[in-house]
Parts: sequence; C-alpha cells; structure tokens
Amino acid sequence: MLEFLAAPFAASLILTGIHAYLGVHVVERGVIFVDLSLAQIAALGGAIAILLPLTGGDPHAPSVYWISLGFTFIGAAVFSTIRGHRARIPQEAIIGICYAVASAGAILAMSKATSESEHLKDMLVGNILAVSWPEVTKTAVLYSAIGVFHYVFRRQFLAISLNHEAAEQQGLSVRWWDFLFYSSFGFVVTSSVSIAGVLLVFCYLIVPSVGAMLYAETVGKRLAIGWAMGTVVSALGVYLSLTLDLPTGATIVCTFGAVLALMAAVRPFVRGKAQGPGVVVT
Repeated sequence: MLEFLAAPFAASLILTGIHAYLGVHVVERGVIFVDLSLAQIAALGGAIAILLPLTGGDPHAPSVYWISLGFTFIGAAVFSTIRGHRARIPQEAIIGICYAVASAGAILAMSKATSESEHLKDMLVGNILAVSWPEVTKTAVLYSAIGVFHYVFRRQFLAISLNHEAAEQQGLSVRWWDFLFYSSFGFVVTSSVSIAGVLLVFCYLIVPSVGAMLYAETVGKRLAIGWAMGTVVSALGVYLSLTLDLPTGATIVCTFGAVLALMAAVRPFVRGKAQGPGVVVT
C-alpha cells in the first residue's frame, strides 16, 4: 500500500507547497475565485485541444498542455488589466464571468468528444492516484523554478498583494507585476489541473490559507500552518480514499472541509488559552 501511495502523496505535497504560498497572495488580494477561474480556463483549453487533429483525441498529449497554458496566459492578461482603485467593475465580477463562460465552453467542447463524461469528471476532480513518478519529478522541477522566481521578486509581489494602491504610489507597475503573477500562477494551475482536477486545485490554494488565517497574522506563520495542514490533509485524504474505495480528489476535498471546520471549532479555545485570564468588566 505504501509503495502504491508514494507517488500520489509526493504529488500532493508538491501541490501543498506551491498552492499554500500562492493562496496567501490570493486571499490578501481578495480574489478568492481567481484560481478556480484560471483552472477552468485551463480546462477549457484542454477540452478544445482534445478536439484538434494534432492531439488525436489523447488528453495526455503534450500539445494539450501547451494549448491549456496558452489559454491561462489569456486569462492572466485579462485579470491583470481589470484591477485598479478606479475600476468601475469589481474584479471578482470579471473573474466569475470568466469562470462561468469557461465552464460552459468546456461542456460544449466535451459534448463533441468521445467519452465526454469521463473527460469532464477528470477535469473536475482529477485522479491523483494515477500520477506517475515522471509526472511528479517534472512538476517538482517546474514548481521549484516558479518558487525561485517568486522568491527573487517577493518584495514586489507582497507589496502589491498587501496594498496595491501603496505599491502603485511607490512607482511599481501594478499591471505588469500582476501579469507576471498571474502568468506564473497559470503555469501552476495548468499543471495542477492535469494532475488533481479543478476542485482539488482550488482547495489546495484557498483552504490552507484560510485555516492559517484563523491562527496567525504574519505571512511566515500562515505559510507554516498552511503547509502543515496541507500535508496532514493530503496524507489522510489519500489514505481514506484507498481504504474506503472512494474517488481520491473528492475525498481530499471533503477532508479539507472537515479539517477546516475542526480548526474553526477549536480556535476559540486555543486563542482563549493563548490570551490567558482576563479582567471581566461589568
């Protein structure tokens, strides 16, 4: 069992590492559903690619990945141009519209493909148990490169995420750095969707960050809590999926929800002990 679970668990740890970090930026920017939208745009690109003659209908063909990536770059360009304190239309509205249109487009594209229901299921919940060691290695190398990129330019990305108006006043080109952020985000999402599906990618991005915000204020502490939560949930979700014979992606998603609910329930007791006895004013 351990040998069978080794590659899926390694993939889940890689997903946790990059997505928990990106989730901090996403939550601070207030664009909670940007990951879901970009993931669905990548899925739309993959669905269209499957219909093209050059892929031969193979969802795992290399050209499918590059076409999906091209679609995410288009999404990155759109999202980087709609943010601003003078914008009349909220950014979340555009993100929601892109998600709805991409979802409908993927359904339309898959209706013309063979085994359309299976393709749609893979795009939605994925099949992380089927991941191979070469895929794990390739994903680790790609995400490491993106991690180095974000580390080198961490000052610019954090400045814009924490207060984009102040960053703009300091002379930073917010739209340019936003495009770089969403483009690197697109690399991550495109690879992650092919491994884990849209729903699981969204959970890896948002849930650890939200759980960390319950207990920490600083970015460093949030990352530590998010990585720890993602690791525990990944191990528990993969194990429950195998032992209970349940779909892996959906099991991990539900485990994320259960653990987050538990963290929220325990928080008042933990914070109360941390603050110590206080003075009651009547």
